[in-house]
Amino acid sequence: MSKQKTDSSGRIAVVGERELVIGYSLLGIEDTFIATGEEASKTIQDLYVSGKFSLIIASDAVRTVLPIVFRKKIEASIEPLVIFMPALEGNIQEESIAALAKRVLGISIPSG
Repeated sequence: MSKQKTDSSGRIAVVGERELVIGYSLLGIEDTFIATGEEASKTIQDLYVSGKFSLIIASDAVRTVLPIVFRKKIEASIEPLVIFMPALEGNIQEESIAALAKRVLGISIPSG
């Protein structure tokens, strides 16, 4: 367990639909994985057991495809902490990057 904590060193991973992942990628998070369904479930499980991350962010849709035993385990976990983001709504293709970052991440990107 101590090895897991020293290896994670504050790294963040993001797994889910393109709309969720791209926002975090724009913020400079390097470990992003666009995946859905069983692929996303496997990705989260691999990230969790790797011991390389202290925070894993996933879309709420990913939560529903996780095996129930594993889902209960990660919901009770602190290291790494796994959080699920609600699904995005609306037509994301018509939004600017600044509007997307504000809506999804809650941050303002200055223009110019």
